[in-house]
Amino acid sequence: MSMQIFSEQATEEKAENARLSSFVGALALGDLVKSTLGPKGMNKILQSASTGEINVTNDGATILKAIQLDNAAAKILVNISKVQDDEVGDGTTSVCVLAAELLREAEKLIAMKIHPQTIVEGYRIASLAALRALEGAAVDHSSDPAKFRNDLYNIARTTLSSKVLSQDKGYFADLAVDAVLRLKGSTDLEHIQIIKKVGGKLTDSYLDEENVKIMIANTCRCNNRQRLEYSDDFCLLIAMDTDKIKIFGAQVKVDGTGKLAELERAEREKMKAKVDAIASHGINCFVNRQLIYNYPESLLAEKGIMVIEHADFEGVERLSLVTGGEIASTFDRPDLIKLGECELIEEIIIGEDKLIKFSGVAAGEACTIVLRGSTSQMVDEAERSLHDALSVLSQTVKETRTVLETRKVKGKKAIAAEAFGRALRQMPTILADNAGYDSSDLVAKLRAAHYEGQSDAGLDMNQGSIGSMRQLGVTESYKLKRQVVLSASEAAEMIIRVDDILRAAPRKREAV
Repeated sequence: MSMQIFSEQATEEKAENARLSSFVGALALGDLVKSTLGPKGMNKILQSASTGEINVTNDGATILKAIQLDNAAAKILVNISKVQDDEVGDGTTSVCVLAAELLREAEKLIAMKIHPQTIVEGYRIASLAALRALEGAAVDHSSDPAKFRNDLYNIARTTLSSKVLSQDKGYFADLAVDAVLRLKGSTDLEHIQIIKKVGGKLTDSYLDEENVKIMIANTCRCNNRQRLEYSDDFCLLIAMDTDKIKIFGAQVKVDGTGKLAELERAEREKMKAKVDAIASHGINCFVNRQLIYNYPESLLAEKGIMVIEHADFEGVERLSLVTGGEIASTFDRPDLIKLGECELIEEIIIGEDKLIKFSGVAAGEACTIVLRGSTSQMVDEAERSLHDALSVLSQTVKETRTVLETRKVKGKKAIAAEAFGRALRQMPTILADNAGYDSSDLVAKLRAAHYEGQSDAGLDMNQGSIGSMRQLGVTESYKLKRQVVLSASEAAEMIIRVDDILRAAPRKREAV
């Protein structure tokens, strides 16, 4: 005898129905993004239903974040893709596709009446074997700066080969490696600012060419000087809006022009006192987020203080980070405020826009990358591609081991472990299919090369043949590959163990 214990609108799916629903959702999501995988992957157009905004991308994380899902298992794959993006910065498509292929193989095993727990155990055995093989293939060149830089360059090229920057991957790989090596081991990408300016071509993008560390505050206006060079007592004060009270619609009535002049004089005295308080910090540059009126600007100019107004919020926050200065709102205690430093402040022009350039900042690892491109969509996609490369490189500087991109794994003889190996073999199959090659022929040749002892053999997607990944410089971060295998296998195990899906009833809105 069954009894209804849920509310009327709550739903429940049990056993095979629940498992089938989970598999269908996860497989559909994997099929959606797998065509974007690899150097010959295709793009997706994402269009906003509310604003009509167009976004052209083949970045897995961007695609998965943009789509609205109702399937619980599909949402799990979106979550592991987000974790992969947060942890490493790349491999978001790979982890989603691998998890989907593991579930596809699991679906076949369940149809053969193999219990889900047995499949999970087999997957765990195969996952450990894959991780051991991956660790055994990893190399560490951190003790040799030249070889390690070459590893970083190859990793950046491999990461960018599937992005919009693939045609100029060598140029942007060099740019990314130079930027990351300036971080001196830090993984804080806040010190690398990326400025997007539409116009020109992709190869017009650059890292500051003068070999100085720069910080650009966007949408600023530099009033009384165009350039300020370093001096012994140079300090930069990053200051936000002062204690100004805005009153709208107020009227002041006076009974004579003398009273009006007295009000104006009192206001000017108050402004002068505030300027004197600012100047008492011993600064020669003042940055403000809002408008600075003509009178206080002239007073600051008389005191030899450069004024920058209308600084954007993000620009001021980053400027505080790299110059070492604190954002101040009051000026009564100069001894409590830490001032920032830099060697040169100047106004520059990029395209048709004027920006303020800060060179030689206190945080010596800070730098700026200026991205150019023909359209806003192109520049946005270039930023996403470059960010992926920077994220992977910054993590590789911490975890210095690297592996060749061969798509090879050693499996066990257990049925579930063999299924794990078949799922892994789907990765080179998908890469070959996306490039328009005969995947069955190429994968067969790749397996034969591995059995013959060619451990560095892999797919050369430019020639449509088997090549040496070491000679081609196709290298990836060990941490990235390890995270892909771990996340995909854990997500697949979680979904395989599902035998019940409960959907709560929607909350009823009470009538007012």
